[in-house]
Amino acid sequence: MPGPVEPYGREGLPLSEARHRLLADISPINALATVPLDEALGRVNAKSINAPASIPGFRASIMDGYALGQHHQPTVGQQWALQGRSAPGSPFDQVLNAGEAIRILTGAPLPEGAGWVLPQECVETSQTQLTLAAEVSDQPWIRAADEECKAGDRLLNPGQRLTPSQLGRLAGCGVATLQVHRKPRIGLLISGDELVPAGLERRAGAIWESNSTLLEAILNSLHQVVHTKCVVPDQPEALRQALTELSKTCDVVVSTGGISAGDSDWIRALVNELGQVSFWKLFLKPGRPFAFGHIKSQDGTVPFFGLPGNPVAAAITALQLLWPALQILEGQQEPEYFPRVKVKLANALARRPGRPELARARLEVNANGELMARVSDSQASSRIGSLVQSDLLLEIPAQTGELKAGESLWAQLIRSRLL
Repeated sequence: MPGPVEPYGREGLPLSEARHRLLADISPINALATVPLDEALGRVNAKSINAPASIPGFRASIMDGYALGQHHQPTVGQQWALQGRSAPGSPFDQVLNAGEAIRILTGAPLPEGAGWVLPQECVETSQTQLTLAAEVSDQPWIRAADEECKAGDRLLNPGQRLTPSQLGRLAGCGVATLQVHRKPRIGLLISGDELVPAGLERRAGAIWESNSTLLEAILNSLHQVVHTKCVVPDQPEALRQALTELSKTCDVVVSTGGISAGDSDWIRALVNELGQVSFWKLFLKPGRPFAFGHIKSQDGTVPFFGLPGNPVAAAITALQLLWPALQILEGQQEPEYFPRVKVKLANALARRPGRPELARARLEVNANGELMARVSDSQASSRIGSLVQSDLLLEIPAQTGELKAGESLWAQLIRSRLL
């Protein structure tokens, strides 16, 4: 089967241009679901959420101590008559008058008339009387009734990906369910005659298949789910059938391998037959053999991402190009990219000028508090070990040659956000 005429240039597209072109060609999935908060982590919110009330909704004590029936700073030796107690869930329900005080616990409501809280460490008490024994600050230690938010405040905008802190805040404001965008159904096609499932005996020249495990784990860590995956030999008819079936049941089709220019690389030609390849090849190391396009389906077209067959290159291009597109497909307003930091090399890196490179490295902090990047010994795109314990993708310009320890580079910080 002859492939299409090569229209993309020998070097391929720069990463930024490739990302711009494919994101301009991606549209959100128009499907919503209502989920409880405990199922919403990592989902994309679909509707504006406003606070139903001011939170906490009452003035509260910031510490364990005593609430006073006055609104000015007390002085040493001043005394108050003890009237009762306020605890979380069991408030003191009477008016506190001048010269009166109550015992109050952290988070408990202040009664009407209270305007100051004394720390318990600064007072002396008897059965009926409270005396200030030490000087106190001009801080009244009172949490405002609208400290978290006012009624009607915007808590969440459409298109925001939900984090633990956002979900905790929503729960604290009385919100129990959310409308979210449906996650993209990802179809994963792994191609290669040489691939054998892990756990089975290898024949001569075969390798254990790792791309499906690696990519699915990466996608799961990004709160994405692989809907269907298959491993298919380098046979045109089998690959054509797999691409066709995945385009019928999935919102995006992702393949690894089979998109370069070898005798057994059929996928790029098949995608052109079943739809269209928009561009092929990246000016990037690792990740040169990357393709993007669309496959025709019953409802229009399905985006296609052809990742390289080498596992490190597949992982890097998935993070740089597939992940931003999945964010848009899921209704996120703008894709969120990995934050960039300036680091110094902890060890030297041998390389020759050529293509821009995303080198894997581990983040360290030296005795002076400087961010350091310890580069993996081998940067081969076939060596998954270069990804292990990597915190950084070092952005090495194309014209850069050998790098010495102590030189500075920009790097993408690929650690996950916890809150």
